[in-house]
Amino acid sequence: MSTEVKVPVLGESITEATLGQWLKKPGEAVAIDEPIASLETDKVAVEVPSPVAGIMGAYAVEEGATVNVGAVIGSIDAGTSSSAPVAAPAPIMAVAATAPAVTTIAAPAAEAENSDLPLSPAVRRLVLELGIDPSKIKGTGKDGRLTKEDVVAAAKGVPTPSADATFTAAPTTQTTSARQEERVKMTRLRQTIAKRLKSAQDTAALLTTFNDVDMSAVMEARVTYKDLFEKKHGVRLGFMGFFTKAVALAARDVPSVNAKIEGDEIVYHNYLDVSVAVSAPNGLVVPVVRNADAMSFAQIEKAIGDFGAKAKAGTLTMDDMSGGTFTISNGGVFGSLMSTPIINPPQSAVLGLHRIEDRAVVRDGQVVVRPMMYLALSYDHRLIDGREAVTFLKIVKEAIEDPTRLLIDL
Repeated sequence: MSTEVKVPVLGESITEATLGQWLKKPGEAVAIDEPIASLETDKVAVEVPSPVAGIMGAYAVEEGATVNVGAVIGSIDAGTSSSAPVAAPAPIMAVAATAPAVTTIAAPAAEAENSDLPLSPAVRRLVLELGIDPSKIKGTGKDGRLTKEDVVAAAKGVPTPSADATFTAAPTTQTTSARQEERVKMTRLRQTIAKRLKSAQDTAALLTTFNDVDMSAVMEARVTYKDLFEKKHGVRLGFMGFFTKAVALAARDVPSVNAKIEGDEIVYHNYLDVSVAVSAPNGLVVPVVRNADAMSFAQIEKAIGDFGAKAKAGTLTMDDMSGGTFTISNGGVFGSLMSTPIINPPQSAVLGLHRIEDRAVVRDGQVVVRPMMYLALSYDHRLIDGREAVTFLKIVKEAIEDPTRLLIDL
């Protein structure tokens, strides 16, 4: 008896996804609610849990296929792993020697011997047809995966390096110096990012204004209070809390930066939902810290830390990503000195933070060295005037250079 595995509801207005990766192979034991596949939507990756315990059955769709909500993508067979139709290790050599037997049992045998080798459905079929042992082939695809070209080359007798083989320097040089290309289909998330960024360029009148900020006061505050802060709140005192508070302060005086255009109307928000750009395995994502203007430093730092961990683990939800009235992007963590960030529609502005480096500046007529950071505010000139953008950035600069302003609302 088999139980169908269907694409779950993915969120409001999302009707389809891409099957990114199968996490279980046919014949493997599966526990109830254990993830068996990963789906990629326009915004996040979603794992498909097994509805029952049993054995992973046949795939109904291949990796990379587009599937609709409710569609059947596979099945779970009743039984335990001991009853799975997997060939025992002993007959493996016979399989390799006997051509007719390859079609029926070579794949389970190869998977049993090489369960750690990720094979796409297309490669798995080719291995079956050609009777090739995948453990003897070194993959040239992403993360060492086998490609169809690797299998075909092995079948033709072209030497392919493997972990168990010893080669002379000449074949190795020939292999590594070959000019190669690999075509990889864009993930649904990457396609959406590309469309949204291009749409922002085509729709908004983008402009960027810059300023620099002396980080001395913030850095001194962190050194002085970091241990006490972490002991009391269980989270490290970072820079994002200061900048989020500074943005909230500046947005009160320049509300257009926290607004958006809808048709021929301007929508002003009396709250600040900050989209914080964080790096995920499949690209940049922007989870939202809601009501950031009403949060404490500790609450802001904890929320951002939790989002960063979820982004790396691929567990961000649609609710985490929806909304947002303003974006803060910190390219400085990757070493960026200066950039012109692109707004996140339908928002009208984004603040770009960059790396901190010691630079010579003039203070009271003296040249001194200070830890400086460039700030960049990209904004939609249709809504925000240059004067407003400069004023906003100046308020942020003053608040960071004198954090007391954040406490007394100046």
